[in-house]
Amino acid sequence: MRILVTGAKGFIGKNLIAELRNKKYDVIFEHDRDTDPSLLDEFCKEADFVFHLAGVNRPKEQSEFMEGNFGFTSDLLGSLKKHNNTCPVMISSSIQAELNNPYGESKKAGEDLLLSYGEETGAKVLVYRFPNVFGKWCRPNYNSAVATFCYNVAHDLPINVNNPSVVMNLIYIDDVINELINALEGKENKVDLFCEVAVIHTITLGEIVDLINSFKKCREDRSVPNMSDAFVKKLYSTYLSYLPEDKFSYDLKMNVDQRGSFTEFIKTPDRGQVSVNISKPGITKGNHWHHTKNEKFLVVSGKGVIRFRKIDSDVVLEYFVSGDKMEVVDIPTGYTHNIENLGDSDMVTIMWANEPFDPEKPDTYYLEVNYE
Repeated sequence: MRILVTGAKGFIGKNLIAELRNKKYDVIFEHDRDTDPSLLDEFCKEADFVFHLAGVNRPKEQSEFMEGNFGFTSDLLGSLKKHNNTCPVMISSSIQAELNNPYGESKKAGEDLLLSYGEETGAKVLVYRFPNVFGKWCRPNYNSAVATFCYNVAHDLPINVNNPSVVMNLIYIDDVINELINALEGKENKVDLFCEVAVIHTITLGEIVDLINSFKKCREDRSVPNMSDAFVKKLYSTYLSYLPEDKFSYDLKMNVDQRGSFTEFIKTPDRGQVSVNISKPGITKGNHWHHTKNEKFLVVSGKGVIRFRKIDSDVVLEYFVSGDKMEVVDIPTGYTHNIENLGDSDMVTIMWANEPFDPEKPDTYYLEVNYE
């Protein structure tokens, strides 16, 4: 299939083309404002499907709205008619097509032109009125508040919110692309005259800003956002895409002594804590038990033994572990336990606990596993 994408270098266009390539669509005609104008006619002659994503939303003169959003659409459809090409055509419009402003009027004019073209030629036409789209590769300080907020917070720049109570309707770029791929395959989500992305997120500007600021703080307190919330997950992925290229990494506090080190990696309020424990050769760590706190140990490098004893028993259990054969060992409550490095090199253990460490309520009680 030969696919024409106008606005190929724009936010939606770049994401769409990346996914089309992932899905092995090899013949993609990419058209943008710097493309040789003569190529549009050639592309329209050959195309089997058209994604018309080109448009103008921040012109120097208001007249450019109509020129870009109506005029170019007219040129595109005229070229398709010239070659009697009645392939499906999708157009990217906006919810502002319902509003009485120059941008909205130009978008509405482009919609009407395409709908008339469909009636005249019998071609399948798909009109999408997108609300605010957010995600990776969106240009900050242009036409997306989310992109601007993410960029500024990630770069330690101030952000201005005149009215934090303003309600935003947003769609995520991956949801947009999934819908466009469905449209390409004839499975578009059509409601009456228009097509739409099924997943829309409604949230205030103030809540968005609070979330983005919390993402930055995650590095300081070693936390991760609530990934069970679909919008939070998408917004966090978006935020990370705006990190400065020299700021992808961040330091962790290593608690180091003669035995090795212990470093907290991730803390969550509802999914526990992940830490990295490094033990020197011959070193034993632990010798404590918990009432409610439980853990999972995974040795990823080196070899050792994890020992258990129920606190009211004299029977010692041993589990030999090694990075050569990874296995998770559960640490049940009511058993005192330790871990000993039996190798000649450092032993590295990933440790998960069902709750973040609370120094006020450590739920940790010293008791030797082996006793005389």
